[in-house]
Amino acid sequence: MLDMFKSSQKFKATCDHKTIDIKSYKPSIQTIKTECDKHGQQLNLYCPGHLMPCCDECISTSHSKCMGIKSLSGVVEKTKIEKLKETVKTDISSLLNVLNKLISNKSENIKTGEIQCVSIKKSITEIRKEINKHLDHLEKKLCQETDIIWNQEKSKATGFISEIEGKTDNLKVIQEHLQTVTTHSSKLQSFLDVHQIEQQVHQCQRYVEDLEIDERIKEVDIKMKPNDEIEKILSKLESIKSLGELMVVETDVVMNIGTSVKREAQVESQEQSNINNMTMNIETKIEINMGKMISDMICLMDGRVIVVEWWGKVNLLTSDGKLQKQLPIPGRAFSVTQINQNTIAITYPQERAIKIFNMEKETVTKVIKLDKECWGLSFSNNSLAVGLGNDEIQIIDLEGNTLKSIPVQSKLDLHYLVNCNDRVIYSEYGDKAVYCYDGSGKQIWQYTPDLEGPTGLWTNNFGYIYVVDQ
Repeated sequence: MLDMFKSSQKFKATCDHKTIDIKSYKPSIQTIKTECDKHGQQLNLYCPGHLMPCCDECISTSHSKCMGIKSLSGVVEKTKIEKLKETVKTDISSLLNVLNKLISNKSENIKTGEIQCVSIKKSITEIRKEINKHLDHLEKKLCQETDIIWNQEKSKATGFISEIEGKTDNLKVIQEHLQTVTTHSSKLQSFLDVHQIEQQVHQCQRYVEDLEIDERIKEVDIKMKPNDEIEKILSKLESIKSLGELMVVETDVVMNIGTSVKREAQVESQEQSNINNMTMNIETKIEINMGKMISDMICLMDGRVIVVEWWGKVNLLTSDGKLQKQLPIPGRAFSVTQINQNTIAITYPQERAIKIFNMEKETVTKVIKLDKECWGLSFSNNSLAVGLGNDEIQIIDLEGNTLKSIPVQSKLDLHYLVNCNDRVIYSEYGDKAVYCYDGSGKQIWQYTPDLEGPTGLWTNNFGYIYVVDQ
């Protein structure tokens, strides 16, 4: 059974605000009405959660979940106008400084981007130069080899031709000599002359017959056998669609906004309730029927639920508790936390790894390896807090870089923890306690009263810690 609790403190209410376009917004001095524009009733109440005056109807319709509603006249009575004006003046100066800094930073960003574009184009040209330089070298080398080989073959062929021409000239001389043998000579003399010529012809005939097995009579062709590696490179070149992947890398900018409005809202939030007066009601009960022990579960931003089987699969449920799918992540999972709308992170103790999973693409986008078994996991302020064994909590960024290491002493493995406001809170089932540490590793507090077996933890926007006690 999955119980969805609704705390009077846990969720901030939404109200009807108008969206203001900063570019088109032009402040003007107006007479402020003391009646509600929407309901026409007298503004007699004040919501500290939204820092705005309200009428009775506003409270019942748009601020029913807000705590600490006060009398407007009481707030006005306690407010020192001159001090408030100075505070607002300071806020305006602070906001102007922030906005001017943003303009300056973005202008510098544009200049940097222009330089980076030139650098990228230059690097492409350099790549082509290096490729062309090497190709020119290979072309020159091959042309030289071609000339050398052809000159050798050409020399053999011309020498062979000269040799054959010598034999041809010799045969012509023999032919002329044959014509000089006349019948005026004696028969014996004629016989001897012809017989001598016949021997010379016979020698020439043997020379021609021997040419049939002479390598020099073969025709010679100069051809080039393509280099297999070149063929592979050409094939790869055809498959290459780009010389490089261009990407926009976004880096967070610390704005350091410290206006009194923001500070006041935080103060009011802390003052708007007493924990002794807090009530928690079961809002929804959902049958999930997993049939297995559950090590962790979270409600996603879109209302769906992630349920992790104890050392098992990661299940995605619809908002009404029906199994939508088992996420295709190999391994035996333990704890889960949500990073953004489509991304979750899961610990795998046996693998000593955290896997970052994109739910939309259904792929593991990154695996962060650790040197110990990793258990509880919590995401806050672009960093992960992970319990390692029973003696260390590490704060790491999403690239796996260790930002902080907090040594702790726990009897059992650190199964459950939350990370918020530069503090880490973890539950100790063995000690029946909940501990809070700051980023430097200093213990801020511990809570033990009335706890029998604390396990799961959660924190809301007002700094309250919720503990599941078995």
